[in-house]
This record gives sequence, structure tokens and C-alpha cells, in this order.
Amino acid sequence: MAEQLRLMAVHAHPDDESSKGAATMAKYVAEGAQVLVVTCTGGERGSVLNPKMDRPEVWRDMATIRRAEMAAAREILGVDQTWLGFVDSGLPEGDPPPPLPEGCFAVQDVQTAAAPLVGLMRQFRPHVVTTYAEDGGYPHPDHIMCHKVTVAAFEAAGDPERYPEQGEPWQPLKLYYHAGFHKARILALHEAMLAADLVSPYADWLKRLEAESVADRGHLVTTRVECAEYFPVRDDALRAHATQVDPDGFWFHVPLELQQRVWPTEDYELARSLVDSTVPEDDLFAGVREAVRA
Repeated sequence: MAEQLRLMAVHAHPDDESSKGAATMAKYVAEGAQVLVVTCTGGERGSVLNPKMDRPEVWRDMATIRRAEMAAAREILGVDQTWLGFVDSGLPEGDPPPPLPEGCFAVQDVQTAAAPLVGLMRQFRPHVVTTYAEDGGYPHPDHIMCHKVTVAAFEAAGDPERYPEQGEPWQPLKLYYHAGFHKARILALHEAMLAADLVSPYADWLKRLEAESVADRGHLVTTRVECAEYFPVRDDALRAHATQVDPDGFWFHVPLELQQRVWPTEDYELARSLVDSTVPEDDLFAGVREAVRA
């Protein structure tokens, strides 16, 4: 019998798993792979972004509520999920921004913070790991730290001389960065909305990209996973994070059928590979399937 394929997705906060790669995960679960979401922090310092949930009791019990939202989302996606145990750093605002809170995730020593993730990699034994690029996808300190910790753990997990207390070595075979918000995708959806005589939610986003000369990583995309069939699952998982996602808000302005037709993939950048695979790819397990069967 072929070994079960295993994917680990490392995210900064509860809700990130539903906005980045959720349809991909649901697709692989449906195909028989085992998927583990690792959530680095509890999202304790998140804001209430859904006006319908903006109530004093929600703010008072944010940590508990976000755990319940995560439980609902993981059930919808069909994934396993665990917590790395760090405290949300919050998004510092102001000029200059205030210092990060003492003890939060983003101020940890990277090699020390990587230790529990190394342990999870050795326990779960993923073939493929996904996380964020160096810039975090956006400049939240927890996203940037998530990148650093995941890369450190990926590079250490297979080395028997590092973190010996974290279990038997296991080397994941591929590491990917999420690349969902690149300009080509945003522009394609924007133009399709205008062609359909609909108001595009991306107009201001595109203006901001131009005005701020934001570096676009679209040219780094190596892998496009066809998963449009699972976009409804993704959206249901997003809605499960009710404090973070307004069901009448930005995420749901583009009709589902238009998204499925115009951009039916979730996109990734292959950052590390220990197997032979030819880019462009259409499968995160490209090259891994052959290695597992060998």
C-alpha cells in the first residue's frame, strides 16, 4: 500500500489557514492526504473585523472565541490542527510604531521558537510544508516570524544533531510559500468584475500597488493548484472565523462562479525541494509521489 501523503501548513493566527491555501487543503483531504494546520499564536490581540460581532463580551473573551472559530473552520476543511503555543504580537500602529509586547511571538529567539515546530514535524512527518514568504505576505510581525520559524524548522527537522530532545529526525521534502495575492490574479479578477458590469473590490488595492510601488512576487509563482471545486469550502471556513471575516465584506464581493472561471487555482512559490520536479507545477506533491512510491 502506498504511504499516505502528508501536508503541514504553518500559519500565524487562526483564520490565516482559511484565507491562504484553504481550497488546496480541502482538495488534498478529499484525495486522501493527511493535512495538519499548525497555528503559531492564539490570535489574542486580533481586532473584531466583523461589525456584527463588535460587542464588549467578544473583546473580553477574544482568545476563547478564536479557538472556537478555529475548531469550526478545521471541521469544515477536514484538516487536523494544533497550536504552537505562542502569544499574538498584535499589529503595531503609529509613526513610529510602538514596541512589540513583551513575551509575544515576534520577539522570540528564532532557533528557540523553532523547537516545538521541529517536534511537530518529526511527529507528523510531513512530505510538504507551506508557509509565508520572507515578507510575511503582509508586514504583520507574526507573519514574518512564522516564515522565519518555519524555515528554521524545515532545515533542522532532518538533522539528528539538532534538537535531539524533539524526537527522531524527519526531513520534509518540499517547502512552499503562499502566493495568492499577486498582481496578475488581482488584475484578472478586477477586469472580470468590470466586464460583468459589477463593482470591483480591487480598484483601491490596485491603485495602492501602483502608488506605493509594492514589490510583486507574481513572477516567483511556480505552482498553481487547480482547486476551484473547493472554493465554497474555503468560503465556509472563512465565515467560521466570525470575528475576523464580515460575511458581507470584501472577501465575498466577487461572485464565486466568476472566481472559479477566471482564476481557478491557488498559487505557490516553491522555496525548497529535495526531490526532482519540473516547474511550472500543478501539484504540491509533484516529485513527492514518485519518491514515496520508490
